Amino acid sequence: QLQLVESGGGSVQPGGSLRLSCAASGSTSDYFHFAWFRQAPGKEREGVSCISLLNEFTYYVDSVKGRFTISRSTENAKKTVYLQMNSLKPEDTGDYFCAATFESSWFCSTSEKDYNFWGQGTQVSVSS
Repeated sequence: QLQLVESGGGSVQPGGSLRLSCAASGSTSDYFHFAWFRQAPGKEREGVSCISLLNEFTYYVDSVKGRFTISRSTENAKKTVYLQMNSLKPEDTGDYFCAATFESSWFCSTSEKDYNFWGQGTQVSVSS
């Protein structure tokens, strides 16, 4: 079992930056894929980025390419996955969720159905 705890959300003006963190505990394996999803008010949840811990393959949806960066840290035997969000836009507003799945393949996915561990979410608001 894997426990995920997100942090780092908040309110920023357009053009600002935030860094979200997802602290994972419960496993020492690197056979995991992690992903960040977001859900804007009144919209369906969408995947924005993912990372494979085994080979650090990363993927971004077009709307965040060049602005968001997903990365990982394994310091202190605790897996933490980050989402650095720069040049934020009002359309980036929403609840952001970290998700993970035990997976040995090299290429991660941003499809909800592929993930079975979820965090509680953290809120991001971008407005002037």
